[in-house]
Amino acid sequence: MVKQALVIGGGPAGLMAAEQLLAAGLGVTIAEAKPSFGRKFLMAGKFGLNLTKDEPSDDFGAQFYEAAPLLVPMLKQFGPQQMMAWADALGAEVFTGSSGRVFPKAMKASPLLRAWLGRLAQGGAEFKTRWRWVGWQEDGYGFDTPEGRVVQPADVCILALGGASWARLGSDGAWTSILSQKGVSLAPFLPANAALNIDWSAHMQPHFGEALKSIAFLTPKGAVRGEAIISRAGLEGSGIYSLSRDVRSGAKIKIDLLPDWSLEKVAQALSQPRGKASLSNFLRKRLKLGPPKRALLHELCAQLPQSPKALAAVIKALPLRHQGLAPMDGAISTAGGVRWQALSPDLMLNACPGVFCAGEMLDWEAPTGGYLITASMATGAWAGAQAAQYAQRH
Repeated sequence: MVKQALVIGGGPAGLMAAEQLLAAGLGVTIAEAKPSFGRKFLMAGKFGLNLTKDEPSDDFGAQFYEAAPLLVPMLKQFGPQQMMAWADALGAEVFTGSSGRVFPKAMKASPLLRAWLGRLAQGGAEFKTRWRWVGWQEDGYGFDTPEGRVVQPADVCILALGGASWARLGSDGAWTSILSQKGVSLAPFLPANAALNIDWSAHMQPHFGEALKSIAFLTPKGAVRGEAIISRAGLEGSGIYSLSRDVRSGAKIKIDLLPDWSLEKVAQALSQPRGKASLSNFLRKRLKLGPPKRALLHELCAQLPQSPKALAAVIKALPLRHQGLAPMDGAISTAGGVRWQALSPDLMLNACPGVFCAGEMLDWEAPTGGYLITASMATGAWAGAQAAQYAQRH
């Protein structure tokens, strides 16, 4: 008799787990609370789907902070090279940019998702949409569906329910109450890869939407090169997202507006005669500071020093005043979730034999740049393979 597997959650982690289960010969049902699958995956690909980053495995693994020792074995089985091969097999030929980031040549997620769902359907997967998991029932797993309450039996189950950002796409964290009732240890959700809230003055309004390029963020752990976009609500962009952990810990952050210039070079340039030029024009001519950088300098330091050396010091280490991270629901990802000590090395819940977890619902975080989706799919592949072995043993 064919063993039956249930995957709850239709994002990348759940779909990858389903692939492993089908390959092992199990019958697979994939239940998704939303009307369609992979909604966050599609959102990630709206402006170009960054699938992974082609870099040495040690460098790649180091991006997962304290969870790295736990994730690295999974990333060795499904890492950047496997991600690229997987996409190619689905007809989404990929290319690697100058930064090492890997994208499908189509620069879209929808063709890749359609091909993936088609392959799963050919493999025998059964898809259920608008099925919201409400917990365990006596004979299986309960769902609220358009047809009413449904109980789905299964020999093994993969939970791939996402974190707690972008609730409208399906990651609402509602599952935490179900697992808490089972005694599963959970770390509280926190925003990761989030924008910074800044209460701008009217002086900044003309610069909304402009980019701050060639800057560095100075943190207690060192300088981080990156870019930022000045938005109505504050600052966003890859450079800002990388600061989320520092901001959550209360670290003081400064901006180096000229990271390629030494302090001495900036001070020397500012020591030249200014003549009748305004300070703004002087900074533009001597330091090549564009309008967004000059605006930010005046905004974050209301009283600029007159001394060339002191002004140079401010330009090289401008204190970043802010009102904290943007709300968690607007963050790209979240930290927190199912604690690792609540899981076996197979990603099975210690409190619920036969139930495995994968994806962003686990307690890990990583920066943007292909790390998030690769690790989500790596945990899905790992959990799916381990669940298949569990089903065959029991």
